[in-house]
Amino acid sequence: MPELRKSPLHSRHEALGAKFAEFGGWSMPLQYTSVVAEHKAVRSAVGIFDVSHLGGIRVVGPNARGFLNTCFTNDLEKIGPGQAQYTLACTRMGGVIDDIIVYLVRDDHLFCVPNAANNADILQLLKSSAPAAIEVTNEHTVYAKVAVQGPQSDEVLAALGAPVDHDYMKFRSGTIAGVDVTVCRTGYTGERGYELMIPAEDAGPVWDALMDAGAAEGITPCGLGARDTLRTEMGYPLHGHELSLDIDPIEGQCSWAVGWNKPEFWGSEALKERKAQGVEQRIRALKSAGRGIPRPGMKVLNDAGEEIGFVTSGTFSPTLNVGIALAMVDVDVLPGSAVKVDIRGRQEPFSVEKPPLVEPQVRQK
Repeated sequence: MPELRKSPLHSRHEALGAKFAEFGGWSMPLQYTSVVAEHKAVRSAVGIFDVSHLGGIRVVGPNARGFLNTCFTNDLEKIGPGQAQYTLACTRMGGVIDDIIVYLVRDDHLFCVPNAANNADILQLLKSSAPAAIEVTNEHTVYAKVAVQGPQSDEVLAALGAPVDHDYMKFRSGTIAGVDVTVCRTGYTGERGYELMIPAEDAGPVWDALMDAGAAEGITPCGLGARDTLRTEMGYPLHGHELSLDIDPIEGQCSWAVGWNKPEFWGSEALKERKAQGVEQRIRALKSAGRGIPRPGMKVLNDAGEEIGFVTSGTFSPTLNVGIALAMVDVDVLPGSAVKVDIRGRQEPFSVEKPPLVEPQVRQK
């Protein structure tokens, strides 16, 4: 088994007493104190996450934007330089290879951030599809990536002179601790926040500066355990759970990230046919009406005890103080319905909800 990759910030996490786990071939912090405490810090103040395991692919060349627009689902013509876009890479049959954030620097210069485990696959697909004039470069380990998330995130970055006056899904250049960084108004928590791309060799001083500047705001180092509970409350998909080779964008409730009017993208023919025909199941949010904590793979049942779906992500919500889930269920199971989840032989009651389950602050001015 290959040795796990380590973040450029690994020694900082060790010094903070982090517990580590494997994520996409990387050893990353799962938690420092507790998932619940770290989760609540993000909702109430500010948390800092190391997400350096996320991928990085640079695409440069004449009309690189046009090339990527024939690959990924969303319509890159809808954004301009300095903006980012959530999109999907699909198979010819419409399954999801990965979900990706694409940063548009210029028409001839874009940066893609896939998930860690899928970076190599997306890189190979782009390289094999790109015209000769377009260069596709693997930059998975070139940058450290740090997320500063929560209602006090502006105060932390502003104290360091970093830009915080740009809108959601936009990015700007800045300097922290003498290091040039890219400050992206993006995140995976539902809170207002930023994701920073930092040259890997300079990651330590930037992390230290953020921790020092955030001390007055109660900044809390957060692991990927809290990142998961935060995103589940928002109903944000996780590849391999709500999106996969077997769960397409329509079933995964990501139709909004498909440019249906585009003439071409990977999987376009299959997805347009599926949209016309309709799907049998879709992802919905569930909230416990009792004490049950759902976990992935558990069966979702109707009142008659018949199986109508399965849990794709399940956890305890520190904000709502109940069990919550995302689940693939029959299309006629609508928000407001009552269902049950088979939790170790007990049929626990749940309500079907429309996500997000917690009011998001991510788009706040």
